[in-house]
Amino acid sequence: MSETKTDNTQIALVTGASRGIGKAIAKALAKTDRFVYLNFNLNREKADTTLKEIISSGGNGALLQFDVTNQEESEKAIEKIIKEQGKIDILVNNAGIRDDKLMVRMKKTNWQTVLDTNLTGFFNVTRLVVKNMLPKRFGRIINISSTSGQIGQAGQVNYSASKAGLIGATKALSREIAKRNITVNSVAPGFIETEMIKGLSLEKIADTIPAGRLGKPEEVAATVLFLCSKDAGYITGQVIGINGGIL
Repeated sequence: MSETKTDNTQIALVTGASRGIGKAIAKALAKTDRFVYLNFNLNREKADTTLKEIISSGGNGALLQFDVTNQEESEKAIEKIIKEQGKIDILVNNAGIRDDKLMVRMKKTNWQTVLDTNLTGFFNVTRLVVKNMLPKRFGRIINISSTSGQIGQAGQVNYSASKAGLIGATKALSREIAKRNITVNSVAPGFIETEMIKGLSLEKIADTIPAGRLGKPEEVAATVLFLCSKDAGYITGQVIGINGGIL
């Protein structure tokens, strides 16, 4: 954890930041002199690698292990940040999983674990962060949804439902806190080159995308970075698709 942070430094929390889109977002935020807390649940090795890459590039941050599905762990983690930094300026709800199965073969556990991580995790973390943002009259909240949450995807009823719910939550929360200069937006990636698409036929996928290729995590991160900026202060309650034209 770097000691070069100043009182004017923005504090960011990125959930699920050890790899993929979360990693790219954490690195992009750190490059703009924000102090970034990298949340992870189990994979400390990859989270540590991400932090080392941030520090070696001149950025600052710290690891923060907790399970977003666990309300008590989430509360303790947010309290830790507030105690250390006094505030949280930016929250990126990126932690997410998929467990694909046709609906007729889906068990309750397949449904519940995905909803718990992708949607209830948003509630556990965001509710506490908003409480800190309200009196400070500033905040940027970005929820990572998915194209699947916009148009649905066969074999992903659980995943699509969780990501569609995240979009609805984004729009509702944005209306509650807009007057406090806190924006809430959602970014909906399509097929991005991460471990989340492992096992899928990439050639067949690319043929369905007008751009003819998969997206890169850094392209998602660039959009998140803009939504965190002062220039995006009048953008709230929106869903921005990053999908190569598939929707």
